[in-house]
Amino acid sequence: MSAARSPEGAHAAAEGAPVGALLDIRGLCGGYGRVQVLRGVDLQVHAGEMVALLGSNGAGKTTLNKTVCGLCRAWSGTIRFDGKDLSGAHYRAVVKAGLIQVPEGRKVFPDLSVRENLELGSFTRAHERRAANIEKMFHLFPRLRECMAQRAGTMSGGEQQMLAIARGLMAEPVLLILDEPSLGLAPRLVQEMFALIRTLRDGGLAVLLVEQNVGQSLEIADRACVLENGSMRFSGTPEALLGSDMLRRAYLGL
Repeated sequence: MSAARSPEGAHAAAEGAPVGALLDIRGLCGGYGRVQVLRGVDLQVHAGEMVALLGSNGAGKTTLNKTVCGLCRAWSGTIRFDGKDLSGAHYRAVVKAGLIQVPEGRKVFPDLSVRENLELGSFTRAHERRAANIEKMFHLFPRLRECMAQRAGTMSGGEQQMLAIARGLMAEPVLLILDEPSLGLAPRLVQEMFALIRTLRDGGLAVLLVEQNVGQSLEIADRACVLENGSMRFSGTPEALLGSDMLRRAYLGL
C-alpha cells in the first residue's frame, strides 16, 4: 500500500479533532534502536471522549502507546496531557498525571491474588482510597469478588482481562488506554467486554481504545483514527470512515 496520503484521507485526517484536547500528541516520531516506527503522529483525545485507534498488526499502535506512557522514548514531537508536557517523561510521572494503560496481553501478576493485583493498581495514585475503590471494582466486576483470594494466573482469559481493567481503574485514571482488550477472548466474552467499555464511556471516562475489532470499536467510539505504517491516515467520526468506500477498503479491509 502506498505511504502517500490520498486527498480524501488528508482531508479526513484534519477533521473531527476537538479543540483543547485532554491528550494532545503532535508530530510524534519514535521507534526502537535505529528502526523508526512512528512518523509524525498527531492524535488528540478530549475529556469524556472515546477514540478508537485502528490499524493492522505492525501499524505502530503498541509503539505509540508505549511512547505516550513513557515506556519508549520519543525521538521528536510533543505529548501534552491535561495541560502538562509529558514529552520524555518517566512512566511514573505519566501514571501520576492520571494517564493509565491496560496493556495488551493483560499482564496480571500471576502469583498474586486478585485482591493483591487490585491493590497494586493504586500503588502510585489514589492509594488513600484503595479500600473504597476495591469495593467499586467488585461492584463493577462481581466475578472478581467471588475469586478475590484466587491467584491471578489460574483465572480464565476473560477473568484476567476483567482484572487488568479493574487494576487500571484503581488508579482513578483521567484517561484510560485499553490496548487490544478483546484479544484472545471467546465471542461471548468479546460482547461483554465491549459492553463494559461502553459503560466506562457512558460514565464520562476518556478512553483511547486500541483494537483490531473494527466493527465493535466503531459502534461505541466518538471518533476513529487509523494508523498505517506509523503514520496517521484518518481522524474523524466513525460515520465518515464507514461512509467512504475508499477509506474502508484501504485501511479497514471492509
